[in-house]
Amino acid sequence: MANGGPEIEQLIQLMARLPGFGPRSARRAVLQLIKKKDQLMIPLSAALDRAVAAVCTCEICGNVDTVSPCTICADPRRAESGMLIVVEDVADLWALERAGVGAVRYHVLGGVLSPLDGVGPDDITIDALIARAPQFREIVLAVNATVEGQTTAHYITDRLSGQNLTITRLAHGVPMGGELDYLDEGTLSQALKARTSI
Repeated sequence: MANGGPEIEQLIQLMARLPGFGPRSARRAVLQLIKKKDQLMIPLSAALDRAVAAVCTCEICGNVDTVSPCTICADPRRAESGMLIVVEDVADLWALERAGVGAVRYHVLGGVLSPLDGVGPDDITIDALIARAPQFREIVLAVNATVEGQTTAHYITDRLSGQNLTITRLAHGVPMGGELDYLDEGTLSQALKARTSI
């Protein structure tokens, strides 16, 4: 049941599409915007207008920024990096940057291979990755530990075979501070297979 005019209902429906928002949280957020129209809604609207006009995808790595090449690719400290980290999407790239992984370079695939969903090699940026690969000494496959992520990693590894570079992937297993009793069997199995000496 609509509690406001069509403009308010449309705003609630659009907010509800955002990750982390459901209908109730979207309604609360919209009410907060309305209550603080001058402090929140008007500046947010202006910022969204500016972002729509300015945001673009980096022609080199696939990151989103307001310039292309993006600020990461244009960073001179990264120019000599021999490491390329391959991620599924921009959120993963930003997470690695927040973690402070160093002056590395990135490649955003824009998804993973998923034949059931109709996503094949031509639907993500694997060809661009293969073209960039000879510039680097190491390719780190930082894809999620899902069936699709691992399928994508194997496909990329096969495509890069024969090139003179090291291909690695992120470690999988027990998280820092994790308790074994709370982990699923797949995580425990992977942790045991990937064990290291101390």
